[in-house]
Amino acid sequence: MSSSLGVQFRITSFGESHGPCIGVVVDGCPAGVNLAVADVQRDLDRRKAGDQPGATPRREPDAVRFLSGVFEGHTTGAPIAMVIDNVNTESTAYTRFARTPRPGHADYPASVKYNGLNDPRGGGRFSGRITAGFVMAGAVARQVLLNLGVRVDAHTVAIAGIEAPPCDAGFVHDRRQFNSLSCCDDASARLMADAIETARMQGDSVGGVVECVVLGLPPGVGEPVFAGIEGEVARAVLSIPAVKGIEFGAGFDLCRKPGSAANDPFGVDGGTIVTTKNDCGGVLGGLSTGMPLVLRAAFKPTPSIAVEQQTVDLALKTEARLTIGGRHDACIVPRAVVVVESMVCCVLCDLALQAGFIPRVV
Repeated sequence: MSSSLGVQFRITSFGESHGPCIGVVVDGCPAGVNLAVADVQRDLDRRKAGDQPGATPRREPDAVRFLSGVFEGHTTGAPIAMVIDNVNTESTAYTRFARTPRPGHADYPASVKYNGLNDPRGGGRFSGRITAGFVMAGAVARQVLLNLGVRVDAHTVAIAGIEAPPCDAGFVHDRRQFNSLSCCDDASARLMADAIETARMQGDSVGGVVECVVLGLPPGVGEPVFAGIEGEVARAVLSIPAVKGIEFGAGFDLCRKPGSAANDPFGVDGGTIVTTKNDCGGVLGGLSTGMPLVLRAAFKPTPSIAVEQQTVDLALKTEARLTIGGRHDACIVPRAVVVVESMVCCVLCDLALQAGFIPRVV
């Protein structure tokens, strides 16, 4: 398995959905960064199932513990190990999926690859539960990026085909105070919540889109050609279970425009080089331009649904019908907002260290 990401700011994820714990090791974090349990817990609490519409009834405290790398409120330069305990697991519903794999899940290809030796409980390493480790690592990266004046915020822009109107980049940071969906538009959020509840009542699920906006990123971050910002961020965000697509700036809409409309003209604002629009999303040639980095991640609907689905009996090699029980989200998008932020933070922290924008001792 490939469980590590990054070059200088390197994270290694461990743990399974129904194992003893979920954890992450962060290696390469600069020494001297202010870091408290509360800094990590704040983001973990945003990811936890709570008052979000359609959230799983599985409730975990997700109380983070530092095992190493932090002393008297600051990082030491040593590897930072963090864990949360799994205390509310119910594995009996998953035993039959080894024989009748769930549509939309990794049950079948994982069983083939690991010859049935992988942990199937709750999806094991293929569960969204492992993203708690991503969030812990991202919280550390976020604290490092603050020293560079970089702010990373995400928000929900679509659920079940309901799209919120565009939101000013500077407003995204405040979206959490408005509704539990982390959507900047309250009216859209209410429609989204209704759609999630309808799906839940029908035993179904819905997907959506999360947009992430990065402010304060200096020009020149990125390592072209094979480690440009877009490629590295895409790799990390696509590692989030259920993400099936990613675009930067205007994304696919750019292919419908002529170059004269697609290009972002340069200008000067108070002595600073800027672009007069930002359809390229703050990236040119794999390098940051100094404009806001803007990206969107598409999440498929949660595949564990109560609606009867077709599958196969792997032992008999025959088709079968499957109804999935257990505790699952009707929509993971609201809880995934902080996960997208976290993966973007980890990548940008790593690239900024590689480019020399962040010192090894803060």
